[in-house]
Amino acid sequence: MDKSLFISMSGASQNMLAQRAHANNLANVATTGFRRDFEQARSMPVFGDSFPTRVYAMTERPGTDLSAGTLQETGRDLDVAINGEGWIAVQAPDGSEAYTRAGSLQIDLFGVLRTSSGLPVLGNAGPIALPPADKVEIGTDGTISFRAQGEAPAVLAEVDRIKLVRPEQRMIKGADGLMRTEDGLAQPADGAVTLVTGFLEGSNVNAVEEMTAMLSLARQFELHVKMMRTAEENAQSTNKLLQIS
Repeated sequence: MDKSLFISMSGASQNMLAQRAHANNLANVATTGFRRDFEQARSMPVFGDSFPTRVYAMTERPGTDLSAGTLQETGRDLDVAINGEGWIAVQAPDGSEAYTRAGSLQIDLFGVLRTSSGLPVLGNAGPIALPPADKVEIGTDGTISFRAQGEAPAVLAEVDRIKLVRPEQRMIKGADGLMRTEDGLAQPADGAVTLVTGFLEGSNVNAVEEMTAMLSLARQFELHVKMMRTAEENAQSTNKLLQIS
């Protein structure tokens, strides 16, 4: 009886964790460059001093869906999207190199090129800094050109190049939403990765699939609660029989 109660209890708690993963996906359905998380559940034996006669349900995130989202045209000069495979290198809050597909870029008061979340975009030699300019253009290869204030419209100067990478090893999403390689090492720039300017890549979350998964998990949670009630009723019936005997 305690076996069924423990299994149903652990199953219900892990269903709630799975719901959290899908809720996070659904909340980011409109987030630029977002990659949805997978979730799955499996049974795990409880190991201890005796034989593993108990099992419990365990939900885990086995990975991230790296499929591309749809491109949305904005016409803005500093909006870029990766054309095919690849990532934009940025500097994470801890100073390490991380990767994103969110290409809504902006220039702060100090001329540093940043993502919409405020992360510095990396170039050939660290974060990209731009001088005061009347116009900034980003080429398909990530090259950044600018027209200095007061210069003629045809006068453009190249200042840096956005670091674009295409790691061959497995990518892992961190708690900050940024992608990193499995070994955590910085990756070399890949000249084959190209950008599409004036576009942003949308999230790859399918809202219908996420809602369907959440409804299915809600039904499973109800079954787990019903199983716990059944175990409680069986325990009460057993106690009555023992009292009669």
